[in-house]
Amino acid sequence: MSLLALQNDFQSWLTREPAQLPSSFEPRHRAGLAVYLNNYRSQLLACLLASFPALRTLMGAEAFDAAAAAHIDESPPESWTLDAYADGFPESLRRRFADAPQLAELAALELALATAFVGADAEPVSLAQLADVDWDAAVLHFAPTLTWQRARTNVDAIWSAIGASETPPEAIELAEGRTILVWRAHFLSKFRVASPEECQVIAELQAGASFGSVCAKLVERLGEGPGTAAAGAMLAQWVGDGLLVQISREPSSFT
Repeated sequence: MSLLALQNDFQSWLTREPAQLPSSFEPRHRAGLAVYLNNYRSQLLACLLASFPALRTLMGAEAFDAAAAAHIDESPPESWTLDAYADGFPESLRRRFADAPQLAELAALELALATAFVGADAEPVSLAQLADVDWDAAVLHFAPTLTWQRARTNVDAIWSAIGASETPPEAIELAEGRTILVWRAHFLSKFRVASPEECQVIAELQAGASFGSVCAKLVERLGEGPGTAAAGAMLAQWVGDGLLVQISREPSSFT
């Protein structure tokens, strides 16, 4: 048997765990293979434990470990790095716990926060940089780690309570979903709920629209006073959040 065939045979056995030994191994190898199999599964479980501590708190250790074991059975690693193994767990939970959407959403939020933490660096805009900006022509650029996810439940409140070592609230399925922004400012991953209006404005700015054109649309939709106030409030929020990383007159790589 060639080395490639031996490796493929072993990998197939390791990821599928059939009762019989790999065809290229003998009964005397069973004990050593069991050690290797245990180490393989333990490493994958440790990866999921490290990636989703809040989820494990919410589910309880036994239920989490069972869900993780089922995921390991169904989804062997496909990347060269173990860091990527956590990526598929939220979808696995979504399929397995269709009647408890908060579990998949909490996992997705934890994953987004972890991804933002190791994302590209960008220094937030300071208040001093806001002076003398031509706001009509200004193009705003957001943190490269900015992502958003839709949520059907109050997962933001659940995560916040667990993070504060408090009893999490009961999961509530919302009549209307919400959008959660996730990003990193300096060395801290952050998230908050954003209104549909703010999400639309951010999407337009990320597409390269000037702040002035976006303000004009807000005025058209809301009226001059409320539209101008809404634009100013959003700008202040983004600066305070550390979401803005550049203000220019032309689009840049920060989109």
